[in-house]
Amino acid sequence: MSNKLGQIGIIGNGSWGTALAKILTDNGHPIHWWVRNEEAIKGLTNRQHNPHYLTSVRFLPETIFPSANLNEVMDKCDTVLVAVPSAYAQSVIQQVDKSVWQQKNVISAIKGILPDSNLLLNDFLTGTFQTPIDKYVAITGPCHAEEVADERLSYLTFSGLDDSLTLAVSQAFSGTYINTTHNHDIWGAQYAAVLKNIYAIGAGIARALDYGDNFLSVYITNCYREMYHFLDSHFEKVHPSNNRPDFHTSAYLGDLLVTCYSLHSRNRTFGTMIGKGYSVKAATLEMNMVAEGYYAARGMQSISKEFSIQIPIATQIYKMLWEGLNPSDGFLKLEKMMS
Repeated sequence: MSNKLGQIGIIGNGSWGTALAKILTDNGHPIHWWVRNEEAIKGLTNRQHNPHYLTSVRFLPETIFPSANLNEVMDKCDTVLVAVPSAYAQSVIQQVDKSVWQQKNVISAIKGILPDSNLLLNDFLTGTFQTPIDKYVAITGPCHAEEVADERLSYLTFSGLDDSLTLAVSQAFSGTYINTTHNHDIWGAQYAAVLKNIYAIGAGIARALDYGDNFLSVYITNCYREMYHFLDSHFEKVHPSNNRPDFHTSAYLGDLLVTCYSLHSRNRTFGTMIGKGYSVKAATLEMNMVAEGYYAARGMQSISKEFSIQIPIATQIYKMLWEGLNPSDGFLKLEKMMS
């Protein structure tokens, strides 16, 4: 294990957290794992698998140390990977003293905005706990947990400002079925991950409304144009002195494509249910998973206003999810935006 990372801890045992735990342990990195659910702890301890998510994944008992005590896990690790849904992340993080966060390397696997503050995780940590930004690395895709479980070749992008830390994290995840790359674009890569989840909900709604592949291809093209506009404008407003990242890569365009098209995409599935007439509550209960794009749709409205960057497609999806706009009427309006 890289001395740069030391002992690694994971917060969260959903499908994405379980997939990342598999990658790390397959690569020889034992993990201290915060698991809230006692049944999941028993399953991991006694049967070496998560009884709720990615149940086919088996762990060697000497590679995982699950615990329901968050502070105990934090005490034992030097690097902590945060993999809880964004809707719950802030309340979990605030259970740990800020001085502890200041001492850790933080890897974010959150693909959303913290809804209580409308902030990316790094901005929340630096603003609230004064966690050094150079100790932060974000993970983005394109990568679905289900394909990791099957060890199908997948790709991960790591974004951080400290080259040595980012490289160490990237190397810790690189393996026979995971290819990795890294860049400096913490904000852009994370905002791209947030936006693609919103657009994927729209793709699901479109499918449910019986739009075909022709329309969907035009829809996703326009979504990427809007994403590119937001990322480019945000970069110019916030980081004009830095080297401009290449937004035409897998962390941006590739992740958008797979999230909009894949049957593994929970945001696409959520959108399909909304398009079929499910309420948000009913769709969430049916899926038993959190669709990050639902909260992201609201958060990005605040962020787009803060930076004066228009995101009209994401705004229409927000209105369908949060303001009661009928999906059929919403997509009639979206049709007129497509080009």
